[in-house]
Amino acid sequence: MNHRSVAITITSGKGGVGKSTTVASAGLGLAQLGYRVCLVDTDIGLRKLDLMLGLENRIVYDLVDVVEGQCKIRQALVRHKEYPELALLPAAQTRYKEEVVPQQMEQLIHELRKEFDYILIDSPAGIEGGFRNAIVAADRAIIVVNPEIPSVRDSDRVIGLLESANIGQIDLVINRVQSDMIKDGDMLSVERVQNHLAINLLGIVPEDKRIIRSSNTGEPVILDDKSMAGKAYANIARRLSGHDVPFLELESDTLISKIKRLFHIA
Repeated sequence: MNHRSVAITITSGKGGVGKSTTVASAGLGLAQLGYRVCLVDTDIGLRKLDLMLGLENRIVYDLVDVVEGQCKIRQALVRHKEYPELALLPAAQTRYKEEVVPQQMEQLIHELRKEFDYILIDSPAGIEGGFRNAIVAADRAIIVVNPEIPSVRDSDRVIGLLESANIGQIDLVINRVQSDMIKDGDMLSVERVQNHLAINLLGIVPEDKRIIRSSNTGEPVILDDKSMAGKAYANIARRLSGHDVPFLELESDTLISKIKRLFHIA
């Protein structure tokens, strides 16, 4: 067995915070660094990681087929064309979360550890049965949160559940950060979110319109050289693999902002 293998659940208190985007780009970032990575979509009935990676037309079998013994794991894994170190185990789209139990998930992750360095588990939002499946075999967890009070409050509850499940390391990714809204007091600052949740900060991802385009084209934003969010995800992947990487300066130091400072324009 590969002793370096790490299973990480990526979760959140509420939906729509950018969890699957984080899984796709962080996973691809780890593959770019040369690691063997498997992304496991546990959002049974609502899969979307395949779309984000442009792999939707290549799915034959899924996670439920594997646990039910309809196929071998390797038959269900879909490899990324450009980065064959990255594989996806897709969720079943026409089944129910109740069809997989935590013991089956534990066995599945145990088997994946033999082949992969990193297993990133995309957890469904909320704290029902699908969440239990997503955390049962995890060594670590990443909470994705938006800098808004409802998202932070929901994440607080999830952190409590992760701690109860004896997941030792819980990291924080603050997504969709907008410097101008923080300055105007319309968005929580990174410091406030971090102080409230009191867990290790793994990444700060700025709001980026390119993410919408990347989701629609099936190319994770980390592949977009012009994307600040893409750079943030590349840094998250490097931190996950043990590198000490400084956080991105979120202030956009464009020509316009330089001119404004020069002439003291607000």
